Amino acid sequence: MNLKLRRLGIQDYRKTWASMQNVILSKGNEDPDELWLLEHFPVYTLGFGASEDHLLTESNIPVIRSDRGGEVTYHGPGQIVAYFLINLRRKNWGPKRFVNELEASVIDFLKKYNISSSRQSGDPGIYVKDKKISSVGLKIKRGFSYHGLSINIDMDLSPFENINVCGNEGLKVTHLNKFAEVSIDRAIKDFEKTAKERFEGIMSR
Repeated sequence: MNLKLRRLGIQDYRKTWASMQNVILSKGNEDPDELWLLEHFPVYTLGFGASEDHLLTESNIPVIRSDRGGEVTYHGPGQIVAYFLINLRRKNWGPKRFVNELEASVIDFLKKYNISSSRQSGDPGIYVKDKKISSVGLKIKRGFSYHGLSINIDMDLSPFENINVCGNEGLKVTHLNKFAEVSIDRAIKDFEKTAKERFEGIMSR
């Protein structure tokens, strides 16, 4: 089945979250899976069970508690946000399998720029040289997933210093442009191709 693509530019987090919820609640079993690619205006987001203790200093950046899993992270311009609205029940996938496929899509994407990356046991996301470059956070409702992943491309990393990233004290972050000069627009197009190849290939089997 084809993956329906939506490129949305830069978006308000709360409005996009509400849109995802509305789409998921209206989806039927035969409706296509969707991939939304966008950036967010600066925002800290907390997972539904996340501790506010991981917010280390106050700032002017809004803080929103979401319904996704995971702890605190930061979204801002220059970061790919990829929301996967996928019918997991149709594929008979559990959360672990889905997270594995999301992480694999990021690893494949980074290989395009000759960047070697890896997982770390017990902490979803992707790392380059022990620094986090991609985070994963999901919600599953009615057998459908929403939310997804983020990949740091070419962004101001200083807001991450105000939090324990993903609840891990001392965890550092990085972005793609530490290793290769790539514009956010080019990166979005490249990730779109990588994700479509991976997920459409899986879905056709």
